[in-house]
Order: sequence, then C-alpha cells, then structure tokens
Amino acid sequence: MGAPFLRPEDATARDAIDEIAAELAMFDDWMDRYQYIIELGRKLPEFPLDWQNDAHRVPGCQSQVWLEAKEEDGRLYFAGASDAAIVSGLVALLLRVYSGRKREEIRATDPVFLHELGLVKALSTNRGNGVEAMARAIIARASA
Repeated sequence: MGAPFLRPEDATARDAIDEIAAELAMFDDWMDRYQYIIELGRKLPEFPLDWQNDAHRVPGCQSQVWLEAKEEDGRLYFAGASDAAIVSGLVALLLRVYSGRKREEIRATDPVFLHELGLVKALSTNRGNGVEAMARAIIARASA
C-alpha cells in the first residue's frame, strides 16, 4: 500500500506526538510554526480527486477536509486533504499521529495532545474546532 495512504514515520502515536512537540519547539513564534505546518501539508501524498466529495468530507470543519481509511494487517491507514494550506498541514499532523496504527492505539490516543501542543489555542476558533473534528472523525473510524 502506498500513496495516498500515509505510512507512519514514528513507532507509536505517542512517539509521533513527542516528535511533533520537539519540532514545533524549534520555532520561536507561531508564525514560524504555521509556516512549518503548511510545509507538512504540502508533503502529503496526492489525494484522489474522485474522493474529494461529500462521502469523504469531514463535518465540522470550516475548510473542506476529506479523509479516507484502509485497513491492512490489522492497522488503519489514512489519507487526507484540505482545500486550505494550513488545514492541509493540520491533516498531515493528525495523519502522522494516527495513520498506520492499530484500532486500539487510535482509540487510546486522546486528541487532548492538540491542546497540549498549543495548537487549538493558536488557531482561530473555527480552525481549532475543525482540527478537533478531524481527530474525532479518525477515532470514530477506528471505533466502527
């Protein structure tokens, strides 16, 4: 399995969260962090145009966000995209944490890390709600 599904770089979801925290800490201010997040979004695998529809759309996001999941060898792999640059980066962050994990690990990884990393506070209210909606959609998929 390859693109558009993201393979994990980190051994566990917790490792991914810790790495993201370390990477964000390298920047002195949120403008630099936003730029870094946007760059992550640009590196996402190409999301098929025929998946950019209501069936794949994540409700609760200000921008359009689409997710797809595929199970292989007991692990869920996610693909995602957005029509907004910063949101694509947030999709990339979430996929880094959740994609390629077993259902139990996904369900056990509370999206509270979005608050711990300062992401929700640093974003507009709508974007903060949207990134939490994306995380809930991923966890719901793992619970289905």
